[in-house]
Amino acid sequence: MVEKVPMTAGGHTSLEEELKNLKHVKRPAVIKAIEEARAHGDLSENAEYHAAKEQQGMIEGRIQMIEDKLSRAEVIDPKDLSGDRVVFASTVTIADEDDAESTYKIVGVDEADVASGKISFSSPIGRALIGRNIGDEVEVKTPRGETYYEIVKIEFI
Repeated sequence: MVEKVPMTAGGHTSLEEELKNLKHVKRPAVIKAIEEARAHGDLSENAEYHAAKEQQGMIEGRIQMIEDKLSRAEVIDPKDLSGDRVVFASTVTIADEDDAESTYKIVGVDEADVASGKISFSSPIGRALIGRNIGDEVEVKTPRGETYYEIVKIEFI
């Protein structure tokens, strides 16, 4: 059975754009760099050639990874969701022990960006929040120790 990769529509679009950039901009540029480095002669001591080949390998690996994720993508639109439980793609407001509030959107692994309020469903906070309700207290184990939060609001935006 193929394991689905959950992601929001925005995350799916971002991966498609990155794939397009890799295939149509970066791949041709590295191929050109390899050709130019080959023209310099002896490949055994040609640092430019080896660097370009290494870059090519990284680009091809990333292309394969993105294509795999897109083929297994399960796009979830938060506008199609409702309820009083924290689920993938929901936006959750939590309060810490000092009543300081933070708002996070639960997203896929490739979409996570804490600075913009997006956390992965597989992060410690994401795992602690999934399946919980408004008013629930959650304990989050992080490298800095245990922190407690209360779920204040759940939105599907």
